[in-house]
Amino acid sequence: MKSLSSLAVLSCAALLGACAGPPNSGNVYSSYQSMSEQSVRLGVVESVRNVTIANPDSGVGALSGGALGGLAGSRIGSGGGSAAVGIIGAVAGGLLGDRVENDVNRKPGFEITVRLDNGELRSITQLADELFRPGERVRLLSNGYTTRVTH
Repeated sequence: MKSLSSLAVLSCAALLGACAGPPNSGNVYSSYQSMSEQSVRLGVVESVRNVTIANPDSGVGALSGGALGGLAGSRIGSGGGSAAVGIIGAVAGGLLGDRVENDVNRKPGFEITVRLDNGELRSITQLADELFRPGERVRLLSNGYTTRVTH
């Protein structure tokens, strides 16, 4: 029983760790992006569309939920009934854990279409943590791999 409790705690810790992914924000820089040069292009926002940014599910939610549900369910009843309730708890916990992980991995974002000063159109998707409006002057910052829109 002690090993099941340890497994449940480790699964929850892994789930929390899986939630921490690279930021898709125009305002958050990774440590490797600091002190690196970026090219800057100027333009005007053509349109802004609401989107959902989804990180892929790792399966840790279902695993953690199943472990916790099975552990909780197995403590109910005795004998064969305890095993049956444990199985039901594991299935229900797995479904619930998968749903929680799915919800945690989805964040609101914007697809921002910008007309650059040279006439080209560019579309960048990033977290919806800074408001952009059509007609607004913005900067596109790019390091060759990622591009962000800022004011």
